[in-house]
This record gives sequence, structure tokens and C-alpha cells, in this order.
Amino acid sequence: MRAVAVIDGEHYAPVVRDALATLPFEFAAAVLIGGTEKLRGETEYGVPLAHDLEGAIAEHEPELVYDLSDEPVLGPRERFRLASRVLAYGLPYVGADFRFDPPLFAPFEVPSLGIIGTGKRVGKTAVAGHLARLLSRDHDVIIVAMGRGGPAEPEAAEPSPSVEDLLALSRSGEHAASDFLEDAAFAAIATIGCRRAGGGLAGRPAFSNVVEGAELAASRRPDLVIFEGSGAALPPIATGRRLLVVSGEQDPEVAAGYLNAYRILISDLVVLTMAEDAGQHERVRAAIEEVKPEVEIVPVVLRPRPVSSIAGRSVAFFTTASSAAHERLAAHLRDAHGAASVSVSGNLADRDLLRVDVEAADADLFLVELKAAAIDVVAEAAAARRVELVLADNEVLGDGLDEALRSLADAVLETALQGT
Repeated sequence: MRAVAVIDGEHYAPVVRDALATLPFEFAAAVLIGGTEKLRGETEYGVPLAHDLEGAIAEHEPELVYDLSDEPVLGPRERFRLASRVLAYGLPYVGADFRFDPPLFAPFEVPSLGIIGTGKRVGKTAVAGHLARLLSRDHDVIIVAMGRGGPAEPEAAEPSPSVEDLLALSRSGEHAASDFLEDAAFAAIATIGCRRAGGGLAGRPAFSNVVEGAELAASRRPDLVIFEGSGAALPPIATGRRLLVVSGEQDPEVAAGYLNAYRILISDLVVLTMAEDAGQHERVRAAIEEVKPEVEIVPVVLRPRPVSSIAGRSVAFFTTASSAAHERLAAHLRDAHGAASVSVSGNLADRDLLRVDVEAADADLFLVELKAAAIDVVAEAAAARRVELVLADNEVLGDGLDEALRSLADAVLETALQGT
């Protein structure tokens, strides 16, 4: 295979030259990444030296990049950053005892946007729903969402399923709080649910039926398809543009480090959710900009939005939000939606603890996010106790968000129009 090598000056040139001659690749060039200790004016490596990695890839069109460097020139942090850059070019990144392959993306002819994330519960589904509602004012939009609990065959959900519909689905043994159902409930557009299992460090699912879901979406002839990722796994579709959702509460080293740097590099817009603490989210922003200085970053906050009135009611709110956010969310439900009182449980993803919280809840209305055990535990308990249950969307609020989302969609639609 045709390759470009990454080398350093902490190795003697003759040793590097012999290694390049021995390794089972056809090296077109080498990039000296740094280090000077072993350089004695010997610059003959048996292959041309390129000025930088990007130029070497553009000129020589390798099939992979082989890293022949080592500590101290490239430590673990620097190597993951280098791996991200190589993967963003669609090339494998290989070394003595490792290999990273770029995720595979199936071609898709319909205009499309991908929504990906740097982890679970960063707000992808909330952003997908907001984007879908915004764009569906002028376009026919479909969401294709994949999840760990998605259906065995791609399945269409019509807009706005009722709580009774979701209870019936749960009682039949299905996961009634899958992301595609949340999209259908709150975005009020047709959605297609898919499943996936496993996820590589760069986001490739070990298994998914998203390609079949994409075919089902295309058969409906929409104007635009939104592909929603799952956790840190990427939809395996070559979308026209990508939007990355990052939590402002994440450790900056995680949000922009490891192979999340790859996710940043292949994205056209970053939505920074949970941007409550200015100092913390600015640290995350700075880490993202270190990877890709030119990317647009829009900070937003998430707030619960009941789908029907809770004014004057005593409310037990069930959420996946961390305890640090509970008082803020309760205050929002009181101030913005008129709840008389609010208790908050953050155990929606822990069924055992959630059952304890539900049993202890003393309220005349249950408010619940459509996630995790929302239906099989909370909605079932509400039905048994004859307590009214209201679903809560996560409203996305941030200056400049809608303009950035429209610009991203317009770029996709304009590119498609030019291609026809």
C-alpha cells in the first residue's frame, strides 16, 4: 500500500531509513514531525521529505499514514490529535501496535444533515428536534435516528404519538422512549427509527441498520433528511453537512481530545449545550477552537418545555439531568410555566432508584422527559395511580442558533440544487 510516514529527529536517520525499507508499505514520502537529538546533518531517509502532513497527503495521495515516531516528540495526546487529522482525510492511521480506520459513510443522494455528539446525553435529540421544527416550516423534513434500543427493522413513526400509544408500545416489549419516538413526539414530523450496537473510538458503529433506514427515508422523497447519531457513534451516511453537539459541562480534554478531535474536524458547526457556567464553557470552546479555529460555535442552554399546561399544579419532574441542574430546572418550571411546586428526580436512567423516587413522589402531575425508563416506569406508575402525566421536551435556547442552523441547511440545499 502507498503510504506517507511520520518520523522524528529522536531517531538516527539510518535507523529510520532501514525501517522504511523493511516495513511492508510503499513509502512515497516522510514528514519530520519534530525532535532534533539524533539529527547530525544526515537527512537522507530513502524517501522525499515533505514540509507537512497535509501537503504530503495532497501531493502523494497515500492509502494510509504510518507513524514511525515515538515519545517524547509525540505523546498520547499529540498522537490522538494526529490520528484525528489523518482520519479526517479519510485515511487509516497505523503504527507499530495500533491501527485506526476512518468510519465508512454510505453515499446518499437526498440533501442531508448529520447531527453527531461527543458523548451520550449531550443534547443531540433536543438539537435535532429544534432543527427539524425550524426547517419544517419551509421544507418537507424527515429525521432518521439510530439508538441502542431501536427497532430490528427501520420503522417509521408518525408525528406526535400519544402517551397511550407509547404505553401500548412498551407493553408489547418495545423500547418506547427510543430517540426516534422522542423526535416524533416533539418535532411533530415523520421519523424513522434504526438501531446500532457498539461504537469505535472514531464513532463507527459495530452494527447498524441505518443504511436501510436511509433508503426508507429517501423513498418518501423529502426535501431534507436529518441523520441523528447515538451517543458518540456517527450515522454511517455521507451527509451534506455535519453539526456537532458538545456539552459545555464536559472536561475540555474529553470534548476536544482523543478522537473527539476527529469529530470536530469533520463538522461544519458546533452547538455547545449546557453552557451555564461561563468559565467552564469558555474552556470547552477554547479547546474546540484549538482543534479547528475556523468552526462556528453556538452556546445554548436546555430548558424543560411541557407539551401541555402545568400551571398551578404540584409537579414531580423526572429527568436525566445531573443534580447540579435540578434547582435551575425547577425554578424554570415555576417561573416560565407556572407550576405551583416542583420536585425533581434525576434518576430517569436508573430504574431501581427511579422506582423509589416515583413511589415517594407527592404531586398531582408527573412531568417526564421521553428518555430511558420514562414509559415503562414513570408512565406506568402514573397510569396505576391515576396521576396525570405530561411529556417534557428539552427546549434549546441560544442567540444566533436559528441563523446558524438555517445557514447550514441552506448550504446543503444549495449544493444539491447546483448538482441537479
